[in-house]
Amino acid sequence: MILSRYERMIAKRYLLPGKGEGFIFLVAGISLAAVMLGVAALIIVMSVMNGFRAELFDKIVGLNGHAVVQGYGGRLPDWRDVLKEAKATPGVTSATPLIEQPLLGLYQGRVEGVLVRGMTVPDIRSNTTLKGKVVAGDLNALTANSEKVGIGVRLAENLGIQVGDHISIMNPAGRATPFGTMPRQISYQVAAIFEVGVYDYDKAFVVMPIEDAQTLLLLGDVVSMIEVETVNADRVGQILEPLAAKVAGRAVVQDWRQMNASLFEALAVERVAMFVVLSIIVLVAVFNILSSLIMLVRAKTRDIAILRTMGASRGGLVKIFMTVGVTIGTLGMAAGMVLGFTFLFFRQSVVNVIQFVTGQNLWDPSIRFLTELPSKPDPVEIVIICLMALVFSFLATLYPAFKAANTDPVQVLRYE
Repeated sequence: MILSRYERMIAKRYLLPGKGEGFIFLVAGISLAAVMLGVAALIIVMSVMNGFRAELFDKIVGLNGHAVVQGYGGRLPDWRDVLKEAKATPGVTSATPLIEQPLLGLYQGRVEGVLVRGMTVPDIRSNTTLKGKVVAGDLNALTANSEKVGIGVRLAENLGIQVGDHISIMNPAGRATPFGTMPRQISYQVAAIFEVGVYDYDKAFVVMPIEDAQTLLLLGDVVSMIEVETVNADRVGQILEPLAAKVAGRAVVQDWRQMNASLFEALAVERVAMFVVLSIIVLVAVFNILSSLIMLVRAKTRDIAILRTMGASRGGLVKIFMTVGVTIGTLGMAAGMVLGFTFLFFRQSVVNVIQFVTGQNLWDPSIRFLTELPSKPDPVEIVIICLMALVFSFLATLYPAFKAANTDPVQVLRYE
């Protein structure tokens, strides 16, 4: 929309407060602030929701792989054959045997439910989710039949255990004796304490070499599942379809979507719902622009009539008032982006300050899954948010602009 010199001058004049026009300027300022808050809220919420999904995906998939080939009854006797078939499947980057079993952990009279996870020693040392997350000790100390384990930081806190202490793991399904089944209990030295960042993992996981897990669970040469990673997590079902057909009847293939379906579906629904609800804030802000322009048109009716008598065209007046409204929307959108990105940069500090002032724990990891507020801005979403704010602002200018253009100078100036 190209404006002539006089149209730019008049539009600039209407954007700035004149004598006796403070109220109109105040309404315009409120409109700008409303657009700013609406855009900032959308950017913040959508970025946090994207961060939630990305963090959960990285940590959950990082420990569980893209999919697992799980034996019926939690046992996979011919796991070596399945392992070969998995590695030979096109698109599979890695496959490793795994044992996972919920048991009980005991330390000095304290008891906690734990999830024993038996992994191969190379996988323990190279796992990207565990690597770099050790807060005490060393995972390299875990070797086959060493009777050493790594545990989550929340579990360590709940039990009051430190590196070097011994945790007892109880397997209720022990050996049969003439007096009944006796639970099996083995003591392990805690060699490392890690913090993955997902509360459910940090409060329950006990990682040990797969040989130690087989001894504890009396499995012999049996594993629970084969963990599989592929070249593309979003195409894991299609990639593993041939493998699922080969192991049918012996095992079942479950990908990360199936294992965490309820969680990721809830996040997707909440993400869409939050976008729709927060878009209403931008829509309300646009109605403020509409009302401020209507007030401006009514206040400038005499000026508009004079401009018409001096030769101003209807199209010129339309462009003037559309420029005023779109400028308010654009400035509000730009300010909203700055506010949104500033909040995201200092998001954890803001949460900590609010918690300190209110005395409330706003970010309980037992409820939020993650230990810190995540964020992952999506450039495409941000462009959509900005375009939505601009389009709404443009639409809000149409009625006031055409109302001004249709002003009849004869009727207005009849009694002047």
